[in-house]
This record gives sequence, structure tokens and C-alpha cells, in this order.
Amino acid sequence: MKGKTYIIAEVGVNHNGDILKAVELINKAKESGADCVKFQTFRASKIATSISPKAEYQLNVTDKNESQLEMLKKLELTYDDFKFLNSKCKEIKIDFISTPYSFEDIDFLSTLDVKHIKIASGQLSELEFINYACSKKKEIILSTGMATLSQVCEAVEVARSHKIEPIVLQCTTNYPSRIEDANLLAMKTMKKALKVKIGYSDHVLNNYACFSAVALGATVIEKHFTLSKYTPGPDHSCSSEPKEFKELVYGIRQVEKSIGSSVKNPSISERKNEYGMKRSLVINSSLEKGDVIQKEHIDFKRPKNGLDIYYFKEIIGEKLRISIKKDTPLQLKHIDWR
Repeated sequence: MKGKTYIIAEVGVNHNGDILKAVELINKAKESGADCVKFQTFRASKIATSISPKAEYQLNVTDKNESQLEMLKKLELTYDDFKFLNSKCKEIKIDFISTPYSFEDIDFLSTLDVKHIKIASGQLSELEFINYACSKKKEIILSTGMATLSQVCEAVEVARSHKIEPIVLQCTTNYPSRIEDANLLAMKTMKKALKVKIGYSDHVLNNYACFSAVALGATVIEKHFTLSKYTPGPDHSCSSEPKEFKELVYGIRQVEKSIGSSVKNPSISERKNEYGMKRSLVINSSLEKGDVIQKEHIDFKRPKNGLDIYYFKEIIGEKLRISIKKDTPLQLKHIDWR
């Protein structure tokens, strides 16, 4: 039986720098059934230089005339804002996670009573950064977009040097990403090679890859979350609105129920149908006592109220102990066994 999948509503920067919108996103994520709401903690000047270009997907949905640094400055929240958001999450009993982008961000987040630190795909190869995050003795989640298996292995080994077993998320760093690029079997590759818990960080516009990931063993699902896809900003258009996210959560919980166990046995619910659906050995014409049973005398018919089909070869050539009529289900007592 599969355990409960941990579902993260990735707000990221979809608050657009507005603390009130961030609070509304927390409330809507809770209403949608998320286990956790995730933000991004950063200072724009610590992430990008003044000449850093925007990513291609950012150019498609934001002002082409502003730099990445200018865009990021509009999306910042303060450390005090994050303290407030963390307290709001505690009030309504939803987990708070944020992705740090500097050593100072790690220091700050470690002062909050949070379970996890999430390392973004872009930082996976920054082993000193991961090492510092692990020194805070929080659970570590690693996103693996743009990474090779050897790079993932290096990051995992850093975590293990701190006696931390990270959760590793398959991810495709494109917004939105094509479902053909989800490469969910990479989760199984990483699980087998690295002996880690696996999950999936999704940027596909629909929920199908998430459902497939859960069926393949993902323990964590992360998906971007917004109040409206039509809000200006880099990530809104590839995020799920509350109604869609609620459907995601419902679908994941249904997939969990469907997985069951690895044991192949009839379920309790189907056993009651066995009598009417399975067949037994039936005489297809009236026979007299002493007649020898031939193949042509036997049909397989419902219900299962006579000899099992497994007896078919054994009864051929045996004599009847009594006379029986057409459509009589054969019983052991009918056979004059040699």
C-alpha cells in the first residue's frame, strides 16, 4: 500500500512582491488540499547581475525591456515578510518551505521552525551551497532540472556527509515543459542508483505527469500555484489555479488508492462475484448410470456450483454412479471413481 504523497503548492514568486497576495495564496493552497506551500527567499542582487538576461520563457510573459535583475527586484519579499507568512502557515496548519538563494537566506530560514530546505535545480551543482544548507540539519529536498545523474549523485553525497537522506525530485527546467520531456523513468533510475526517496517537480500544464509520477513511486509532488494564470509575472501562465490544484490533489489521492499492494489475490469486494462469474463442469445432455463420461458430454457453465474446471481431464473416461439430467453441475459424488 502506497503512503500518502506529500503535495507542495509552489507559490514561488507568484505573490508578485505583495504580502497580502502571498497570504491569500497560502489560504487557497490549504483549501485546495496542499500539504505544504513553498516560496522563494532571495535578494535580487544576490542572484543576478545587472546584465543577466532573462530566460527565454521569462521573455515570453514579462516586459522584454527589463533585465532579469529588474524583474526579480519586483518579486522580492523581506525576511520579516517570510516570518509573517510562516506564522500564517502555522495558524492554518499547512507546512511552510522556502528555497534559499544565498548563504544569508539559509541562515534566515534555519531560524524558522521549518522541516525542510529546498535546493533549486539551478543550485544543484553548487556543492558548497548544499553543504552549508545541510549544516543546518534540516531535511533536504533536491530539484534536479538540467542535471546529469553524476551531478545528482554528488549533491546526494554532500547531504549524506551530514547524515541527511535527501528527497530527490525529477524536474524539467522549462516553463511550461512538454509532457514528452517529463522523463519520469529518471525517478526510478535515481532511486535504484542512489537509494533515495524520489519525487517530481512538475511544470507541465496538465496533471497527467503528476499522476504517472505517483504511480511510479513519487513520494513528493510539487506544482506551481497561482490565483490566476493571467496575472502578469514569469510563472503564472504555467501554474495551476486553485480549482486545478484541487483536482490535482484529488487525482493523486485516487491514484494512491488504486495502487494497492504487490500481492495478487482476489479483493474482498470481488469475491462475492465469484459464484456468478466463474464456471464449473456441467453435463450437456442427460446420461444414465454407468455411462462413460466423454469430452463431448461436458460444458463449462456458470455458476460455480459444481466441480472446478481443474477436474476436467480427471473425469474423462470415468463412469457415472447415478443418472443425471442435462445442465446438472457435476459433483464428486456423481463419479464412480476407478
